[in-house]
Amino acid sequence: MGVLMSKKHQVEKVQKCTSVVSAFQQGVKERTPSTINQGEGSEEEREGPTEASPPPNLEKEEAEHREADSKAGPSGTSQQAAAPAPTRDECKVNQEAWNRLRDGKGVEPEDLDKTGHQLTPPAFVRPKRDANVDQPMEIALGQREQPVNDEMCEVCEVWTANDLFPCRTCTRVFHDGCLSEMGYLRTELLQEMRETAHTATGWSCYYCDNVNLLLTEEEMYSLMETFKQCKIIPESCLVSDELLQYRHFVSKQLFEKDLSDEQEEEVLAQFAALDPEKRGQIEWSDFLYHESLGVLRKFRTENSLVRLLSAKERDHVRSVFMGLDLDEDCVVTGAETRWAQQSWFQKLSKESQSCNVSISHVGPISDSSPASSSSERSTQKDDRPVSWDDFLRESAIYILAARPNSSAMHIRLPL
Repeated sequence: MGVLMSKKHQVEKVQKCTSVVSAFQQGVKERTPSTINQGEGSEEEREGPTEASPPPNLEKEEAEHREADSKAGPSGTSQQAAAPAPTRDECKVNQEAWNRLRDGKGVEPEDLDKTGHQLTPPAFVRPKRDANVDQPMEIALGQREQPVNDEMCEVCEVWTANDLFPCRTCTRVFHDGCLSEMGYLRTELLQEMRETAHTATGWSCYYCDNVNLLLTEEEMYSLMETFKQCKIIPESCLVSDELLQYRHFVSKQLFEKDLSDEQEEEVLAQFAALDPEKRGQIEWSDFLYHESLGVLRKFRTENSLVRLLSAKERDHVRSVFMGLDLDEDCVVTGAETRWAQQSWFQKLSKESQSCNVSISHVGPISDSSPASSSSERSTQKDDRPVSWDDFLRESAIYILAARPNSSAMHIRLPL
């Protein structure tokens, strides 16, 4: 009996030892790579110096360099000196720029300075084409919508009365501090917003200012492919030669022919409209907005463009039309329609901003009101009758083009 009990105790001890060893082995397997590397380093220090092996990433980079050198051949050195290949950091920056262009973002959240910013920009969702998007939209002339601005900040959802800055296009309101935290507005743009948001000139929020967000995913993909084929680098400025080269490429792709002399002059005129400050280059955002509006103009119907207008914009179009329709017969002339289309882009300089301008910043300025410009309009030779519905459809693309805060003219006016 005693022999049996002693054997039983021995078996239990063996089982306990086995379980302890198994637990130890499992813990070793679950150790992090950093812990293992530290342990290996300490063993190497105890055992003395050994031949160090290069890191895997370094071996991979050296192999890539050797492969590139072998492909370059004898003239590889001169070619690299003439046109150095982009570094990995440059390729990464370009790829991030393409991703931001695809997603409609200004700055990636991880690129913000987290030490001073706790808020991150939202991810924009591009619209989808509805089945009835091309059907006419009933917009009564005499029935104003009078939209009311939101009560709370779009970012932090806090109400602070006079400290909120409204958008002239939609009903959103913002704190200037929230916009700064999100990284959407630089210091000079924040100051411009503070000076204009509460005036009749108004200010467009980052949703409405970026007309590229009106494109669907399919439309944006097509535009990005065109940029890539033309070697247009996102978020970079363009000079006139680059814009001409881009236009020549698009003409060959669509019509299989180069631009004519008249078309080249038109491209240069558009460049001048996108460069109002005469700096010899156009900003990336202005170029992107111009191309986005071109996509809308080409692939969307006028009825679908009318559906993109906000309630504030529709109310202002009503005011402009009724100001032109002096005899109240719900019909204006073609000349008056063209004058109204030009008036959408009459943007005040910073020195002359006042409350004498239309609340939505899209429409005639007070000293160029319909009543004071009747003699100027009468000299134009376009007497075709334009109804309220036609006036709205013909003006929709120009109203959308006037949304950005930039002083550039993103669509050339009709001659």
